[in-house]
Amino acid sequence: MKTKTVVLASLLAAASGLCLASAPASAYVVCNREGDCWHTDARVRVPGITFGYHPDDWYFHQHWDSDREHHWRDYHEGRGYYRGGVWITP
Repeated sequence: MKTKTVVLASLLAAASGLCLASAPASAYVVCNREGDCWHTDARVRVPGITFGYHPDDWYFHQHWDSDREHHWRDYHEGRGYYRGGVWITP
């Protein structure tokens, strides 16, 4: 009886871990009005500046090499945003 309880508890713990691991991550592609786009995991709020947010997979549906409206920018550590192609830290 004790073995069954241990096995059942182990299976329950494993199933709970899988459920937590399968939760979607909150990641976005954010673009400013100038067309600078970058990857972020949080929505940024800057007074006087408007950002457009897209689902993470939006990146893969764009033609970055021929798109004149959007420009992909590199990842930066820390909080901030792009303006005119330059990373700005608050």
